[in-house]
Amino acid sequence: MMRRRTTLLTGCTALTLALGATACGGGPVSAGGGDKALSGQTVTVAGVWTGSEQKNFQKVLDAFTAKTGAKTQFISTGDNVSTVVGSKIEGGNAPDVVMVPQVGVLDQFAKKGWLRPLSPTAQQTVTADYAPVWKKYGSVDGTLYGLYFKAAHKSTVWYSPAALTQAGVKPPKTYDELLKAGHTVSDSGLAAFAVGGEDGWTLTDWFENVYLSQAGPQKYDALAAHKLKWTDPSVVKALTTLGKLFKDKQLVAGGQKEALNTDFPSSVEKVFGPKPEAGMVFEGDFVAGVAHDQFGKAIGKDANFFPFPAVDGGTSPVVSGGDAAVVLKDGKNAKAGMKLLEYLATPEAAAVWAKAGGFLSPNKKLDLASYSDDVTRATAKSLVGAGDSVRFDMSDQAPAAFGGTKGAGEWKLLQDFLRDPSDPKGTAAKLEAAAAKAYQD
Repeated sequence: MMRRRTTLLTGCTALTLALGATACGGGPVSAGGGDKALSGQTVTVAGVWTGSEQKNFQKVLDAFTAKTGAKTQFISTGDNVSTVVGSKIEGGNAPDVVMVPQVGVLDQFAKKGWLRPLSPTAQQTVTADYAPVWKKYGSVDGTLYGLYFKAAHKSTVWYSPAALTQAGVKPPKTYDELLKAGHTVSDSGLAAFAVGGEDGWTLTDWFENVYLSQAGPQKYDALAAHKLKWTDPSVVKALTTLGKLFKDKQLVAGGQKEALNTDFPSSVEKVFGPKPEAGMVFEGDFVAGVAHDQFGKAIGKDANFFPFPAVDGGTSPVVSGGDAAVVLKDGKNAKAGMKLLEYLATPEAAAVWAKAGGFLSPNKKLDLASYSDDVTRATAKSLVGAGDSVRFDMSDQAPAAFGGTKGAGEWKLLQDFLRDPSDPKGTAAKLEAAAAKAYQD
């Protein structure tokens, strides 16, 4: 499962902040500044990050150490956070803080009674410095448990400027213009889109962006909560819209069969690799990381993005994902863990990772100058500027059996739809049957 785990822009950047110098990598740093009230204490933090994401988050943890004197220990859980954390709680070895990558998992943790509500200090910061939508997604039954530290912008279409220039195409503003531009790119010798259909989650992202723009945020929220059935005409309409692209062999690199054998990293390679096969790839801001790290593309010059275009007169969608910090009740040092959350809520903490690259913050108080390149600044501005119109990834809000399991539920059914998009109504019925079972369970 690659969802948001893909490494973003990397690089070893020495940062000098008011709260001390952060080291390059995961090593300890000398403490400087702050009152060192937590000296001698250790905060354990569990999260899905590995590689450069883990190294960059360690820089944030090191800055917390410099400020407070508390040591930190990061535990990488892999993608199955709930299973790993659950086993650690049962074994009496619960971490103090968990970085939760899905709304559904945060809800699950809260309903099991595992979480501490955010402290008044953290709550005040979230209320003042974040759009209300982030407070909503961090809350369960009216209690705020989660602080969204890292966000993803999943409404970006990445393209090769050289390919679009050669075709004489400018970034489109509407979905119809997108398909028209795609045909023009195709006529110039490249397929329009690389589609990573082997990873079902990429297809849920396609659907969510079309649906949010075409049906609007109220229906999006209702469908995400399964208060609206998947057989609703708005779902059939969105599938029909998406099917026009999926079935067009000029638009999809290699056609449907090849798309189903292409995973997310390979879809990026088809646009930005040594032998380009397509001019565009739709996915989140993390595409930049693969294009830069694996294929040496200069972001803004060799790789750029435009917002996912508006569909049928709707507004351009902003679908997001994110990692929320929560404090476990059973952690051995939960009080120090809450101090870490209070720190993560500040723009100073966000600035550490922003400067290192591969990061977006939903914190309105973070200076956009903190980001290391213009493209990331533009992405962050779009995310923060969307305010309450941001909607969290729908499949991440669903029970995992429907929205987050390989070879099952929404992932599989949308792969089946990519293979044969001729029956949107039938696909909607199958989605509703799977959703009804998962939400009932």
